[in-house]
Amino acid sequence: MIIYKTDEQVELMRQSALLVSKTLSVIAGTLKTGITTLSIDKMIGEFIRDHQAVPSFLNYNGYPFNSCISVNDVVVHGFPGKYELKEGDIISIDIGVILNGWHGDHAYTFAIGNPGNAVMELIRVTKESLYKGIEKAVAGNRIGDIAFAIQEYTEKKHGYGVVRELVGHGLGKNLHEDPQVPNYGKRGSGTKLKEGMVLAIEPMINLGDRRVYTEDDGWTVRTKDGKPSVHFEHDVCVRKGRADILSDYSIIESAELANPELYTEKKNETAVAG
Repeated sequence: MIIYKTDEQVELMRQSALLVSKTLSVIAGTLKTGITTLSIDKMIGEFIRDHQAVPSFLNYNGYPFNSCISVNDVVVHGFPGKYELKEGDIISIDIGVILNGWHGDHAYTFAIGNPGNAVMELIRVTKESLYKGIEKAVAGNRIGDIAFAIQEYTEKKHGYGVVRELVGHGLGKNLHEDPQVPNYGKRGSGTKLKEGMVLAIEPMINLGDRRVYTEDDGWTVRTKDGKPSVHFEHDVCVRKGRADILSDYSIIESAELANPELYTEKKNETAVAG
């Protein structure tokens, strides 16, 4: 069952989404070689609680951490641990919060140092595909229009693997609500989009084959071919004419640019030009 939100509820959800964005921006300023993923998770939990919120993921269906931290070939749901980030790693950080009873949930992929042009291109295209999907999240369209836009841009235009086993979802008082939002599909298919639907749209795109497997921990999802995967996610409210993005990447991007340990598209362009 799809639960439509009032304008007042959407504004409460915006506060939750923006707290996730702020958390990601703070973490972006701390990422560096040598830092452990477990220490990142600890900082995330402390920041969320310091802002009178609760980590959505902690103990969700038994998940034992504040966040999902996925490095290199881990697609999603990576367990934080003793692993120390190193030059050339990419790291997807997925965070959820409960603030005033409402969930915010989104993700961002960072590059530690320079992972190479092929991976930087994957990061760029995946991020762009998220916005291609968001452009279709307007009243009167269908879920398949979002899915098709993401698949068309990543798989058909750039030849990447679009993960099938994991999808985006509705968001609200519950972390996962209807409808599901795949990153592949046919235009004009699926649930009709109506005002007040809040969606977590999240392309998960592999550099190589689309196939994935889940580790014995029951959570960690990796690419079968061992090639890198990239994950971006926004919280979006369906509106007439244009989707309303509740989360804010601009503050994350500013922190990313200010951190000399992180490699970004703009830094990559400067390096190529030089």
